Amino acid sequence: MKQFSILCLLAVLLFSCAQTEQVADSSPDGESPHENLDFPELNDFQKPEVETFTTGNGITFYLLEDRELPLINVSARIRTGGVLVPNEKAGLASITGTVMRSGGTETYPPDSLNKLLENRAASIETGVGFTSGSAGMNVLKEDFEDLLPVFIDVLTNPAFPQEKIELAKKQTKSGISRRNDNLQQIGVREFQRLIYGEDSVYGRNTEYETVNNISREDLLRYHENHFEAENMMVGVVGDFETEAMKQKLRETFGQLPAGDETELEFPEVDYQPRSSINFINKSDVNQSFVMMGHLGGMRDNPDYAEVQVMNQVLSGGFSGRLLQIVRSEMGLAYSVFGRYGMNSFYPGVFYAGVQTKSATTAEAIDAIIEQIERLRSEPITEEELQDTKDQILNSAVFEYDSYEEVLSQQMSYAYRGLPSDAFEQYIEEVKATTIEDVQSVAQEYLNPENLQILVVGNEDEIGDQLQKYGEVNEIDISIPEPGSGDEEAVEGDAEKGRELLNAMADAVIDPGTELNTLTMTGEVVQGGQTIGTTMTIDYPDAIEQTIQAPMGEVHLSYKDGSGTMTVGGQERPLPPQMANGLKSTLNRSFLAIAMNAGELDPQFLGTEEVEGTAYNKVSVQVDGSNVTLLLDPETSYPDIQRYRQFNPQQGQQVDIENRHSDWQTVDGVAYPYSQVTFMNGNQSAEATYESHEVNKE
Repeated sequence: MKQFSILCLLAVLLFSCAQTEQVADSSPDGESPHENLDFPELNDFQKPEVETFTTGNGITFYLLEDRELPLINVSARIRTGGVLVPNEKAGLASITGTVMRSGGTETYPPDSLNKLLENRAASIETGVGFTSGSAGMNVLKEDFEDLLPVFIDVLTNPAFPQEKIELAKKQTKSGISRRNDNLQQIGVREFQRLIYGEDSVYGRNTEYETVNNISREDLLRYHENHFEAENMMVGVVGDFETEAMKQKLRETFGQLPAGDETELEFPEVDYQPRSSINFINKSDVNQSFVMMGHLGGMRDNPDYAEVQVMNQVLSGGFSGRLLQIVRSEMGLAYSVFGRYGMNSFYPGVFYAGVQTKSATTAEAIDAIIEQIERLRSEPITEEELQDTKDQILNSAVFEYDSYEEVLSQQMSYAYRGLPSDAFEQYIEEVKATTIEDVQSVAQEYLNPENLQILVVGNEDEIGDQLQKYGEVNEIDISIPEPGSGDEEAVEGDAEKGRELLNAMADAVIDPGTELNTLTMTGEVVQGGQTIGTTMTIDYPDAIEQTIQAPMGEVHLSYKDGSGTMTVGGQERPLPPQMANGLKSTLNRSFLAIAMNAGELDPQFLGTEEVEGTAYNKVSVQVDGSNVTLLLDPETSYPDIQRYRQFNPQQGQQVDIENRHSDWQTVDGVAYPYSQVTFMNGNQSAEATYESHEVNKE
């Protein structure tokens, strides 16, 4: 339908151009008499009627025939959502929605289910968002009867195998580890937390600890409580006959137990209007991402249409004032945007934002505030109003550009408690909106005196630009790592510990040797792959490393908590999680401990026998974590080193053991040319070095 509409529009345009050229050629005065052309009225789009019915167990069905292709699409919406999950288990709803499909059912285990659907060119998907759950199936008409029971089985009887739960949790944790990589993602996420409150269900983050709190029993209970007939609405669109489809749906879905209807409870937003200036330092960028605004409104507001016209005037794409003035005229923005959000279940957010050069951060903020104030103080022009209405009304043709969209929209309106003709009402109200209406809603709903401003950018490049807006609140976005820095120092023989640690320091760095840089060349075997590497450590806090990876050469550059990664000639910031890992690994290395031996408080813990050797066991605290060194009684070399380290993929602390051998001394510095790493008792990597250089120029 969408393609047909576009083709019709193109045909009209081509016809218009051709006719204009012909008439102009025959006009004696050379003028273009296009105003004399008569164009027929375009036919109104007739939205197809959706038929509904409800079974005795409470499921409401929405049916829409579409005979264009021999396909049938089934979509279910379930009254549930992440809003129902307590903060300490944030992530439960999303993981439940994922494993419902990935884990299969008792009747159709994951591999069997995947193979069955692949052989039929069909798909079944499930998911749970913040305000609703969903499930969908796309099948050929000829396979519908065979696969409908499979779809219902996935929806109502998921197996939730433990290995699939662990995989989903691992994937969630991987997302957590990368959440501070992108400038815009940081800004949007933290602005939500700023408006709603970081402990609010609307502003909370899914953390490693909340994912670790989720058990299989939690998934079973969550599914059992909400995926019941009373909470379902099901839509079917495609090549079928309505009465026959009704009968089929009654026979299959009608036998499901009704269960109890879920009450979606959306907590009140405790928001107090205020102005503030907030900053997040991201030292690896040369731009600023800015968001400013305050709490928005609700979809059922009678001024909804007028507010949308206001939105379009302020930030409606290329014609919006923000883009026209802040970007095009003033040249202050890479991108500029805004919207007064109006949600169905809880208040939305009003926001305006910009991405700009670090040097023009304050200037861009001022320019946006000026446009917000101008919208309140000056009536828009008649031309702006008409252009805005035209944009909204012209885009309305694409609101129902497919039968699936028609069905989905009707189900969405019903789920959110809106009338079935909500869109048509909106269009009529847009048509009736006046210049005075736009200024009135701007004055009522926009509050430039109480804007909360958030800037994500480079502190060194921005300088003191933000102080003009008040006292700057610096926001910490570091990702909490369960168990990090909370180990209590162990107690032993301090005097003996000091003696042994000093001996270790003298063994690996000859007294009188000043170690500034160390360059190692070798190869690492990890995950079945052998990788060449050259690393230079510039003490105390810088690393340059070149890796000959299967995809080509990778260069890492790290200094003082941040750095870059260059792959294929493309440089990008080093992910914060990787930078933190490099920093902690560097600080816990035996050479760093040796160089700082005089500042540590070593404790002798006795001896420990490993493979026939009785090692002296010494413990030191580094960055809040205990590092245990097993020192060879003859050489004082740290042949074994143990510590706990946070693993982002597992979302928890893991036990690391490094075994060192084949020690070689160059220019007063000893280094083990053979290193084997174990994680939680399992070998994870092996490194072999061929050379090391001290203080290389």
